[in-house]
Amino acid sequence: MMLDCMLDDDRMGWNGEPMAKSLPKIFSKLPSLTYGAHRLIDPDVYLDISVHIRRLCHPPSTIVVDYFHVHISCILIFLSDTSVVAPFITMSIFRRRGSSQQQQEQDQPELKSESKVNELKAALGPLSGRSLLYCTDACLRRYLEARNWNVEKAKKMLEETLAWRSTYKPEEIRWHEVAVEGETGKLFRANFRDRFGRTVLILKPGLQNTTSMDNQIRHLVYLMENAMLNLPEGQEEMAWLIDFTGWSFTTNVPIRTAKDTINILQDHYPQRLAVAFLYTPPRIFEAFWKIVKFFIDPKTSQKVKFVYPKNKESVELMRSYFDVDNLPTEFGGKATMKYDHEDFSRLMAQDDVKAAKFWGFDQKTASATTGIAAGAAVAPEPV
Repeated sequence: MMLDCMLDDDRMGWNGEPMAKSLPKIFSKLPSLTYGAHRLIDPDVYLDISVHIRRLCHPPSTIVVDYFHVHISCILIFLSDTSVVAPFITMSIFRRRGSSQQQQEQDQPELKSESKVNELKAALGPLSGRSLLYCTDACLRRYLEARNWNVEKAKKMLEETLAWRSTYKPEEIRWHEVAVEGETGKLFRANFRDRFGRTVLILKPGLQNTTSMDNQIRHLVYLMENAMLNLPEGQEEMAWLIDFTGWSFTTNVPIRTAKDTINILQDHYPQRLAVAFLYTPPRIFEAFWKIVKFFIDPKTSQKVKFVYPKNKESVELMRSYFDVDNLPTEFGGKATMKYDHEDFSRLMAQDDVKAAKFWGFDQKTASATTGIAAGAAVAPEPV
């Protein structure tokens, strides 16, 4: 047997002996298999070798590092009358001191996710009504991700959202209440998806047509809720395409309104944005962006991509998210897209019925506000 061992802490040993001499004694304590009359070390127990090393090292106080690295190369050659067995075993372990559950969560992120979701559920306590519908496992996971898997911070954030939703009632906003905001097509849901099946919102700030900041925000919130309603199963995020044709400071929203909008999106729609492509923004917008960026979470700001037709790298990045045949010409694609307010209004009215059904609203009330008969068919989702 040839052994080669390297440990980060040279003081670790068996009764003060160097580790090169201690390892055979450590191995002698490990479970084993046999080959004929010969003793073989079971490779499976290598996964727990750190536990044995801790147990056998003396004194325990000499283990002063949080991390240790063990590399063992072991060649066992056994000769018999009729055969030669030469198993070669190489193992590297890099393990942090802590519980086996913590190690499993590090090795399998999905276990951490499930564990944290269950913790957050317990912390929130019993839910009912719309709060119960809203707080799905996927929803809890998004809030945990937004707060770096800190359960207490995620709980606080989610409770603030539930309080906001109970007063603002975004799910009760109906198209006819905000339709005037959409007359020019400054914000609407596209009839195509990105390469990952995400709902796409198209924004054209140069087509601003109203002055009521509150109603502009309600319009955006309505389209956010609508985009979420139309996400395919298993998809939690959406993509934004922003066309700056015609944009100027005269059509730009005030900094305060931009800040209020950002706060709503970040605080109450966490992890909903996959990517936002800003197509041909004027250079003067970059000054405005530097101010607005101050209010945006760094993780979110990294999802905002500037695209210029002459910048090949930025164009290729956008096309990695969108099929050029679906992408409208105003975004450098091949598709012809013309916003029709009447057609879009009919689609939104039908989606209002779908939303009422999802949230459990009275269908007669939904019919009265949307102008669509109860039980009307929902329009096919865009493909």
